[in-house]
Amino acid sequence: MKIPRWDTLGSESVYSTPIFDLHRRRSSHPGRGERDFYVLEAPHWVNIIPLTADNDVVMVRQFRHGIAEFTLEIPGGMIDPEDPHPGHAARREMREETGYDAEQVVELGRVHPNPAIQPNFCYTYLAREVRKVGEPTPDSSGAEETEVVLVPLDDIKGLIATGRITHALVIAAFSFLHVYNPPPSR
Repeated sequence: MKIPRWDTLGSESVYSTPIFDLHRRRSSHPGRGERDFYVLEAPHWVNIIPLTADNDVVMVRQFRHGIAEFTLEIPGGMIDPEDPHPGHAARREMREETGYDAEQVVELGRVHPNPAIQPNFCYTYLAREVRKVGEPTPDSSGAEETEVVLVPLDDIKGLIATGRITHALVIAAFSFLHVYNPPPSR
């Protein structure tokens, strides 16, 4: 039996923030009728795994208000309207949050962060042989502070298994790296 899809009849913004907009989406289903669903409209996101020549991951420790705790993460953030493509945003976020850079970045994949309520993607990139080119330059809002932490790539699996790394999009990024580990370009 094929499951019928819901058709969108209309959508309206009911609340806006600098990070997301909440939309009420009126939808219709052939067997269930009409009803409202709430969707968080947010820009697409990026994250990036920066690897040094010594195979250390350049990570950031930062306070996250949603859990009111510090997390250990890879650099990432929103794709800004002026970013020409997700890879540019990933490299920008890496430089801003860590002060590290690389000659090139390679896309590993993309995921829907939460398709039940969000239509956006999070793109994951890999940067090899990153090097420190400066100090972190946090965004101008004053709300972002990061501490750069170098973690051996071989330690990542254990940090995930023990709950030291809990951010779902970071874990997804390392899953992409494990499944699709592209060779360095020459």
